[in-house]
Amino acid sequence: MNICDLHTHTIASGHGTRDTITDLAKAAAARGLAMLGVTDHGPATPGAAAVSYFRALPDVPRERFGVRILCGAEVNILEGGELDLPAEVLDRLDYCVASMHHPPRKRPKPGEDAAPVKARNTEDYLKALADQHVRILGHFDRTQFDAELDAVLDACAAHRVLLEINNVSLSDEGWHDEPGISAKDRIRETLLAAKRRRLAVILSSDSHGAAGVGLMPFAEAMAAEVSYPEELIANRNPHLLAYYLAR
Repeated sequence: MNICDLHTHTIASGHGTRDTITDLAKAAAARGLAMLGVTDHGPATPGAAAVSYFRALPDVPRERFGVRILCGAEVNILEGGELDLPAEVLDRLDYCVASMHHPPRKRPKPGEDAAPVKARNTEDYLKALADQHVRILGHFDRTQFDAELDAVLDACAAHRVLLEINNVSLSDEGWHDEPGISAKDRIRETLLAAKRRRLAVILSSDSHGAAGVGLMPFAEAMAAEVSYPEELIANRNPHLLAYYLAR
């Protein structure tokens, strides 16, 4: 049984829901979660909350309906590998998920040479993963942000960062596929490479609102398909989870 969901969004993310932290906590309690991580999009996402929201977030009540609340952010990895929240704000948060999104990142131009783009993305991932606040690498399956798999997984291992298996990416609602490239195939390839390294992973709903909190059937199915070791799935191993969330 999963003990937590550490990638969720409220109305503060600016799209997908009007639900609040309280709404998400009620859903988490109803589904038997012990811990809920609130990770709204960083300010570089159009419509998302300003820096001031994340500065104040850690002051919210840390237990609701018997569920422990962790205050985080899904920060954007900007061009150059910087994160879209300053260190003094990240210092107050429990952790952050680091992800690439469009916008603010640029998509490759039609016909653009893929090799330099892939190299740039890889450098940006490596710089972001080295940031002490980053504890989860978000939806690395996004095929429009191709990067060197081995280099990124080695960085996750070196910097104690959990690799996310994102439920939305694997669902019919996922929009991460590029023509001729399947996000599901990329996730499968990534997990097999991570398994060889015995890299710890985390299942996430990436739910925008309460409806999907704690629900990760597609992520669970993919983990089962590749026979990912249970002891390396942080949602099911509280000691492993505590180790990876520690700074």
